[in-house]
Amino acid sequence: MLIRALEQLYALGALNDRGELTKLGRRMAEFPCDPQLSKAIILGDKYGCVSECIIVGAMLNAGNAVYYRPKDRAVHADNARMNFARGGGGDHGALLRVYKQWADADMSTQWCFENYIQAKSMVRARDVRDQFAGLCERVELELSEASDVEALSKAICGGYFYNAAKLASSGEYKTVKQMKTVYVHPSSVMAHEEVMPKWVCYHELAFTSKEYMRNVLPIEPDWLCEIAPHYYQTSELKDSRKQKMPKGVGLAAGRGQNLPS
Repeated sequence: MLIRALEQLYALGALNDRGELTKLGRRMAEFPCDPQLSKAIILGDKYGCVSECIIVGAMLNAGNAVYYRPKDRAVHADNARMNFARGGGGDHGALLRVYKQWADADMSTQWCFENYIQAKSMVRARDVRDQFAGLCERVELELSEASDVEALSKAICGGYFYNAAKLASSGEYKTVKQMKTVYVHPSSVMAHEEVMPKWVCYHELAFTSKEYMRNVLPIEPDWLCEIAPHYYQTSELKDSRKQKMPKGVGLAAGRGQNLPS
């Protein structure tokens, strides 16, 4: 585990080949979060979306306690969550819209109740977001804002490229490097997509009866070559771009139904 952690820090550019902190690594170390997220925040400066990155980072910090789903109103809660997913960006885009709409509603508790969002989690996310904003000043990051979700997606991908997965011909996702079979978590907004994206990156894996990806973001394989050419070879990404997903399999995989062998 220690060796893998060092390899990951090296791949992120936080350590040099002598195991010493780089200039980028020192900036990343200023943020009290996992190194992938701190790298994504810093990359937000390159893509002009630092403000969005710290919001999404703060929302991810809230864990899986943003949405709530009462049993007697499960359908309404699911519909509310899917409304936040409109506009793309997977779970990360949805979390960004939750925060922005909550902020536009003057951070109202009533708004949270109406939209099946946990108010306490939003208050914690606001505090973490404000802390991140203060730390951005320390490392000289301007709180830039982007007008499209692709900039945010690229920045997140730049931090979490280690967690990339591709859709196999069987309709299951496999991690690019370890070739482990993983599934979209049922709570993800991506689990309800009729056509699953060919490439994704995820925030973390949850181990239950299967290995599930939590907080899933659709990506393009070209981004991996652009962002992490030292980690991914073009040959690793080329063949799968031409694969077509079997009809109806992506939906079954997302909902946990039986998959073809």
